[in-house]
Amino acid sequence: MPGGALQPAILIVSDTASEDPSTDRVIDTLTPLLLTTDPSTWKTPFANIVPDNIVDIQRSIRDWTDGQDAVNLVLLSGGTGFTSRDNTPEAVTPLLHRHAPGLVYVCSRDLCSWLSLTSAQKKKKRHGMLAASLKVTPCWSKLYLCTLLVGGLTLTAVAMMSRPVAGVRNGTLLVTLPGSPKGAQENLEAIVKLLPHACIQAAGASSRLLHTGSMPKLEAEAGIATGINLQRNTECSESYQPQPGQSDCGHSRHRGKKMAKSNSTSEGPSRRNRLSPYPMLSVDEALWRISHHTPDPLVVQAPVTPALVGSVIAEDIYAAEAVPAYRASTVDGYAVIVPDTANVKPSSTTKGTKGVFPVASIAHAHARDTLPPLERGTISRITTGAPLPVNANAVVMVEDTALHSSTPDGTEEATVEILTDDIRPNENVRQPGSDVALGSRILRKGDIVTPVGGEIGLLAATGTRTVCIYKRPCIGVMSTGDELVPHDDPQRLRGGQIRDSNRLALLSCLSSWGFPTVDLGIAPDTPSGELEERLRKALNCEESSIDVIVTTVGVSMGELDLLKPTIERSLGGTVHFGRVAMKPGKPTTFASVPVKGSPSQPGEAPKTWGKKLIFSLPGNPASALVSLHLFVLPCLHKLMGMGQGRLSSGFGPIPGLPVVTVSLMHQLPLNRERTEYHCAIVRASQAGGLLYACSTGVDATGQRSSRVRNLAYANALLVLKPGQGYIEKGTLVEALIMGPIQSGV
Repeated sequence: MPGGALQPAILIVSDTASEDPSTDRVIDTLTPLLLTTDPSTWKTPFANIVPDNIVDIQRSIRDWTDGQDAVNLVLLSGGTGFTSRDNTPEAVTPLLHRHAPGLVYVCSRDLCSWLSLTSAQKKKKRHGMLAASLKVTPCWSKLYLCTLLVGGLTLTAVAMMSRPVAGVRNGTLLVTLPGSPKGAQENLEAIVKLLPHACIQAAGASSRLLHTGSMPKLEAEAGIATGINLQRNTECSESYQPQPGQSDCGHSRHRGKKMAKSNSTSEGPSRRNRLSPYPMLSVDEALWRISHHTPDPLVVQAPVTPALVGSVIAEDIYAAEAVPAYRASTVDGYAVIVPDTANVKPSSTTKGTKGVFPVASIAHAHARDTLPPLERGTISRITTGAPLPVNANAVVMVEDTALHSSTPDGTEEATVEILTDDIRPNENVRQPGSDVALGSRILRKGDIVTPVGGEIGLLAATGTRTVCIYKRPCIGVMSTGDELVPHDDPQRLRGGQIRDSNRLALLSCLSSWGFPTVDLGIAPDTPSGELEERLRKALNCEESSIDVIVTTVGVSMGELDLLKPTIERSLGGTVHFGRVAMKPGKPTTFASVPVKGSPSQPGEAPKTWGKKLIFSLPGNPASALVSLHLFVLPCLHKLMGMGQGRLSSGFGPIPGLPVVTVSLMHQLPLNRERTEYHCAIVRASQAGGLLYACSTGVDATGQRSSRVRNLAYANALLVLKPGQGYIEKGTLVEALIMGPIQSGV
């Protein structure tokens, strides 16, 4: 593929799905269709959901098609019907630089007679339409458009209610699809094999190179050469009958029951899947899906207290007061009146600062009435931070003075000798607002209140009493399995029992990150339905307000691995991914479950539908903790607003673990198929300033996922890409930092 894999994007146009993204099924339908057709051709699609509004649709299209990072393909699903809210054609058409008029022409000419034909006549007519179109001009545009038309029309009669649009904007191909998952899938299946050719040519590649080998080669690669049997699509169209009230043009069918991939718990082990039905995703693809399905953070108001530490600022904060609020001394000494040398004539007899002066007043740094104005020829004793008397314009350090005389009782200074004449106006004086100006921005949206204390101190110094921050999510942690017993159970373990170490480790880690947690205990596999009840109770618990549930154990292919079936079949949730190409943590699962909030007050309207997230982590201790750091932490960071500053101003931290480059202190084996996240200890060299990594396990058991001691002392995960043999000592690799780095190698 010239230039590497192509980047597609999917835009869902739906008022319903824009309010409740969990109702959308098209993204999860089209994504695997693209990726499984030819994995080397397509990257994981970008995706977005917008209401059926022309402005929102066009904004998303421009974001994806304008600029250097433009995508190659935009598939728009929904909004192509005849209702007043179907605006996709009106939004897309003005943006196209090159239109595809053949689609509308053939549709208006042949659709009316198409539905009345018999199957044999349709087959004959179909091939005739295709051949006739190809005779006109042998180019990809008419070929793919006729394919889209014929493939779509043979599938469902409701297609006649669709208003398709296709064309090119800049170098991006845009194609509209029906709004239902079935309709979108069937239409995309009709053209998917030809889309790479179309995208490459739309991006500016030579059509002469693309069509080397003549048009039949292109037809064969697309699977639509003359005479090819399209009966499979015809059969699909005959088997599908839309239900009353359903339309193939909108998203009215999105709330219909989706097909669950997980094993049915009622069918028994003999009929369960032997291989996972979930596609293996790369870590980057999994992280993208997590980010895509993680809701935007919530803004709350909080008082300025030490409890703010770890929070993310939700809006720019401006100084309510200047710091300092008055002219203040920066040293202990004596406030004086220094002549302005620029305005003093050479013949003037004005006295300088050197000499003996009476002490007229005393200024301390505490609340008091205003001091009397300082008269020329007198001085005022002053402490650090105290306000200067009126007329004083400099402060002489106490080290540059000497006692000349005391009061009669000997308790106070009467006169003081100033030993230096090298004092300038405003010396040792802080002007009002010189540290922080009134109304100046002191913290940006997206800044983190760190434990260093600087942000809290700044807020307190400027008189800021409350701030808007992003609410930190609450996480519930649950272990599952009949074999688990509490870690502190005094009874001796019986055969098959395991102490539940994962739940305690996960709770400890989450708490150290500053997130509120709820211990959901151990949910047994039996009796049937117990896991569902425990999850449902946690999802709907108003008191604890759990935002994310993290479970461990029960996500593999065993007959008692019940998490995925429970989420999909009992709770009506969606599993966004169920396998990741990594070691350890391959069965890591990420899902969302729709929930409906209850009214906060009697008589209040019910809350709208939302969703809560579930991370189901493997049962092996190393796998669970690695997956927590790699997948759960970025999700929690997004929920608490981390990264919002980068969206608005380009500043702020990046969600997830920080990445550094380290040098290996010894040889490490590589995994042939999966990226390994190798537990290690990273230290800093006191001499050269480099970071060095040492594995926590390279013996016979190595980095086995059940080996909980691998993470003892570990402060980093080494990212070892798949490969043959070993990676040698001294090689530089990426490391994800989990904890503090000590010095000394």
